[in-house]
Amino acid sequence: MSSLSRHQVLARLLAGSVAAMLLVSACSGSTTPATKAPGASASGAPAGGQEDPKATDSGGKIMVWVDAPRQPAAEAFQKAYPDIPIEINAIAGNVGSTDLQQKFALFNQAGSGWPDAIFFPSNDDIAWATSAKINYARDLSGILKDYLSGYTAANNAPCNIDNTVRCARNDSAPDVFWYNAKLFKDWGYTPPTTWEDYQTLGIKIATEHPGYVSGFLGDAYAPDRYLWASGCPTNDRLSETKAHINTSDPLCKRVVDLIDKMVAAKALSPVGIFDPNAAQVGPKLAMSPGAVWWGNYLFRDTWKIPAGQMTATAPIHWSSENPGFTGDEGGGLWGVSSHIKGKQLDNTLTFIKFVTSDPRWQVELSTGLPAYTAPQQAWLDKGAKDGYFNDYPTTAAAMVAAGNAVRGNHYYMLYNTGGIWSKTVTPVLTSGKDLSAAWDAFGTQLVNEAKTFGYEVVATGN
Repeated sequence: MSSLSRHQVLARLLAGSVAAMLLVSACSGSTTPATKAPGASASGAPAGGQEDPKATDSGGKIMVWVDAPRQPAAEAFQKAYPDIPIEINAIAGNVGSTDLQQKFALFNQAGSGWPDAIFFPSNDDIAWATSAKINYARDLSGILKDYLSGYTAANNAPCNIDNTVRCARNDSAPDVFWYNAKLFKDWGYTPPTTWEDYQTLGIKIATEHPGYVSGFLGDAYAPDRYLWASGCPTNDRLSETKAHINTSDPLCKRVVDLIDKMVAAKALSPVGIFDPNAAQVGPKLAMSPGAVWWGNYLFRDTWKIPAGQMTATAPIHWSSENPGFTGDEGGGLWGVSSHIKGKQLDNTLTFIKFVTSDPRWQVELSTGLPAYTAPQQAWLDKGAKDGYFNDYPTTAAAMVAAGNAVRGNHYYMLYNTGGIWSKTVTPVLTSGKDLSAAWDAFGTQLVNEAKTFGYEVVATGN
């Protein structure tokens, strides 16, 4: 809700805003095109997230780019630090968009224009932002070493790239297992603990209570929810130029089989969680794996499911894996420019620490569980007072524990797995067919796009 890059606002930039952004300098360099310097890439960008040799200092003013859900974070910082001059630019929240990458390539050519800090609309953006070609995101492992220790290793894992820390995570977004406790009590069901039991119960619910569903397949987070949790190798980054992709792996096939059986029984909906008609299907959700932010963002605020019904438990696991693993749906990432230094950098780091850990954003305004450990308990305490969930102690415990159950060997890549799923799988499911009917096309497109972005694709993880 990546942050939420998870619940991204699918809005376009206002007419002319793209051109305006390209003209605006972040006060982070001259307008003279950069030339290659020692330690820089061919584009003139610093290597490995190091500070640009031509980094400049505005004297303190910073410019930050945020999507709509993070606009309140930037405004809260502005209120909390009136002595730090800040310019806030709104950007579109399109998941999988290439617009930003194109802008940053132009900034590199011009030698100016980069924002000092950015909330990446899609977590996949961190791949190009740290690539040798763009190399925008600064390595924070040295300058924020003590601060970064406030994250658990799992919660900031998406930012750990090649022994550097290239971003700071906004919120924790692991999948827990959600179920409607009121319906389960009325129907006499017990929440499943394994994927196999989930399949069996989902089919039973669809048979005994037609119209109720046990999951959603039509959104770009669906492969994170199902494939990532199973360990299906779609995003196994072996290096910046090498990826392990194998949709024939048994860890993929077990998911395809599970989904096919549930689709055939009408236990899973082809609708995506962000689709307009999800508002009608959502209240019919009996159970599903889903991110921690589903609770406030989807159930309470979007679908208006009455209080006292939804509860989260620990992630379900495959019977052969206990304890098991779960997937992750977002948990947005903040990046810092490698093109600034001095007071401008200091103020940008103050901003980053505020938006990732200060209660004035992370507790008072954010709907997502903070990824940074310090404000988590206050956020959970606020939820307890809200009284929305059926069993809040169980829900809160599941939210925190799930963060450490996210399966490893899954990275954000230059290709967008969720976007490929939406193009190849969602239309087939919507037409009434099962996942198997789209699986070959999904796997082929995944490999083709990876190669298009320059990856060498191998079928094993070696």
